[in-house]
Amino acid sequence: MKTVVIVRHGKSSWEDPFLPDHQRPLAKRGLKDAPKMGARLAEWGPPVDRVISSSALRALATAELVTGQMGLPWDEIQVDDDLYHATETELLELIWEQEDYLDGLMLFGHNPGMTYLVNDLSDLDLDNLPTCGVVILQFNVESWSEIGDVLASSADFDYPKKDL
Repeated sequence: MKTVVIVRHGKSSWEDPFLPDHQRPLAKRGLKDAPKMGARLAEWGPPVDRVISSSALRALATAELVTGQMGLPWDEIQVDDDLYHATETELLELIWEQEDYLDGLMLFGHNPGMTYLVNDLSDLDLDNLPTCGVVILQFNVESWSEIGDVLASSADFDYPKKDL
């Protein structure tokens, strides 16, 4: 069984319109939502063996806040520049590159690639993965390279405004 946890970065700040997109921090709502989603994942989320985040400031901040609530060490977050504006194909290729001894992968990134990946790999039909939205995809496979040929056997979708 392989599990992919897909997390879109939290709501970003537009206070400084001249700040490069890559350097935009989280807005107040993003700073509130990320720990909330991390706490939810700590309660009912799957085990995670590897965390990979986009190098964009808002994605990294989201990753640190979410994984902190989950009790995962933030200094083990792998940063991948290619996750910034990655397409669903590039995200899938990153999944395929994982070593098969790992069973749980968590990705922090951006739309539209994240939404398209979720729709391609599951029976979910999302118009938009909202900021700080989380999708947990479980696959009945032994190798990461089988993902895509096999759709997720289960897909759980959560987001900050969802009533539990």
